[in-house]
Amino acid sequence: MEYMKDLKQVIQSYPNIAIVNIGGIPAPQFQSMRSNLRGKITLIVAKNNLIDLVLKDMEGEKTGLYELSKLLDGQCALVGSTDNPFKLFKVMEATKTAAPAKGGELAPDDIEVKAGETSFKPGPIVGDLQQAGIPAAIEGGKVVIKKDKLLVKAGDPIPVKAAQMLAKLEIFPLTVGMNLMGVYENGLVFKADVLAIDEVKFMGDLYGAISGSFGVALKIGYTTPITIRPLISKAYNESMSLALFSAITNKTTIDKLVGMANSKMLALATKIPDALDDELKATLAGAVSAAAAAAPVEAPKKEEKKEEPKVTEEDAAAGLGALFG
Repeated sequence: MEYMKDLKQVIQSYPNIAIVNIGGIPAPQFQSMRSNLRGKITLIVAKNNLIDLVLKDMEGEKTGLYELSKLLDGQCALVGSTDNPFKLFKVMEATKTAAPAKGGELAPDDIEVKAGETSFKPGPIVGDLQQAGIPAAIEGGKVVIKKDKLLVKAGDPIPVKAAQMLAKLEIFPLTVGMNLMGVYENGLVFKADVLAIDEVKFMGDLYGAISGSFGVALKIGYTTPITIRPLISKAYNESMSLALFSAITNKTTIDKLVGMANSKMLALATKIPDALDDELKATLAGAVSAAAAAAPVEAPKKEEKKEEPKVTEEDAAAGLGALFG
């Protein structure tokens, strides 16, 4: 048969084979979808038993291919593609559009009509809306829906009258498009529930895993092309801190150690101003002025005067001698 030949050719020509359900798609929309997909995929509509026979016959060439036959349900088509399963799923999802109900279909979600003005002119439409269960009335010369109304619960059949009024209100409760049932790739069949991933959540989880593993790698000193530079920087900072704490002198630490010693000397000098020579007093005065200029201006606070302990000249001399050797 010609159909079998075409189906086999698709399976032989493409690395990835999919089963797509096309039931419920109006013919004009289906032709439009097919036209938009031309050049991206090859799609052949055939009876399920014919697709089943071809999948079984081609199992010898592509091991595991016949697993796709388990997904044949309703009106199906065979699809050949070079896209990976996840990308192909997105391509199929992009075919889906909102569509009006005709009546009798099961509501995929709760169908609710919101309160507010409509575009209808006063007339028999008010009665039609009320018969469909929509609380409509005429107010101020306009047709309005008086309050929010849950018209059909998810899973319940959509009444014909309700479907007609929903279409007039431009509420399209149904979604029509190609439903990808599963994709065969390299001996494995990926079902739709595996391919339907939340990309935002997935990327968030991925970035979180990368950040966490990077932190662990730095913590345990695991070297890779990505971690080597941060590890070297971390080792340098830690060794510098240790050298300064231990007062190890070398060409890298000497300036910092002298600066630290100078800061400590000035802090000590403020405690014994009367025991300083003129040069040290000038240095201390300059440091105090610089600190005062950099400090934010605050309102003066009243504090109780505390009596400073008296320092004898002998104590001051002994302190300076210990500081400067």
